[in-house]
Amino acid sequence: MESIEVNNNEFKILKLLGKGKGGYSYLVANNKKKYVVKQIHHEPCEYYEFGNKIESELNDYNKLYATGIRMPKMLDIDMVNERILKEFIDGDTVYKLVFEDKMKLDYIEQVKNICEILYPLNINIDYFPTNFIISNELLWYIDYECNNYMDEWNFENWGIKYWSKTPELMEYNNSHMGCMDKFS
Repeated sequence: MESIEVNNNEFKILKLLGKGKGGYSYLVANNKKKYVVKQIHHEPCEYYEFGNKIESELNDYNKLYATGIRMPKMLDIDMVNERILKEFIDGDTVYKLVFEDKMKLDYIEQVKNICEILYPLNINIDYFPTNFIISNELLWYIDYECNNYMDEWNFENWGIKYWSKTPELMEYNNSHMGCMDKFS
């Protein structure tokens, strides 16, 4: 696949950015401008139950957008082909920065600031470090997934375990065959 369409607008695929539990994200270009296209997939996920994925993405985006947290804008959504066109945020994932020993305490403070906004609204996001980009020293949540708040899945109890070279992160990386390479 060399190109992908979103509502009849064609984009050249530059590279696969990564695969999540809900879809594949591609870096794409149109008239020399870069974007991200997320193609929903329906591959099984043993630890997460989905309903209608494309509707969930749209609903979650609207919910998170209303909070004002830093996240890429949804520019278009193709409900039929289950594709989302997103603003491209240029930078490195927190995942990559952890493995390159470039993490800064300020990034942890920035995610805690996000938590201060979301928790009172009964919202948890997916705090896994591949879902965050640092661009110009600012933290961006690049996924749209959110769920009702649960202590078990908040940043302090779950997410923080993956924001440094913890045994949990190293086990994840090793079990995914050096997945660090996928997020470069």
